[in-house]
Amino acid sequence: MTPLPHPGFTANMNSQQQAWFYAEYERARKDEVAGVLFAFFLGSFGVHHFYLRRNGLGVLYLLFFWTGITAILGLIECFFMPGRVREYNAAQAASIAGHIASAAISHCAS
Repeated sequence: MTPLPHPGFTANMNSQQQAWFYAEYERARKDEVAGVLFAFFLGSFGVHHFYLRRNGLGVLYLLFFWTGITAILGLIECFFMPGRVREYNAAQAASIAGHIASAAISHCAS
């Protein structure tokens, strides 16, 4: 089952806007287990950073994977991935809610 975002994001939305929000959120959200697995198994290549759209760090890991340092960091970061994925999902939820709210305001103004 997909964990739902904080209900405060949809508190001021009608049922149609809530359905739109949940459809967009389901498409944009990332899975915590996938993030942990990416960090554990492919962390030396920075795949877990690409997964959360942190492309700069992902490229940095790719440049230095041959040193072995990124493998150690990937193992360490697999413990931080659930929190990072939750932060990413919360940011996505806030962005989607803001987009829906601005669309509702512009629709009412016209």
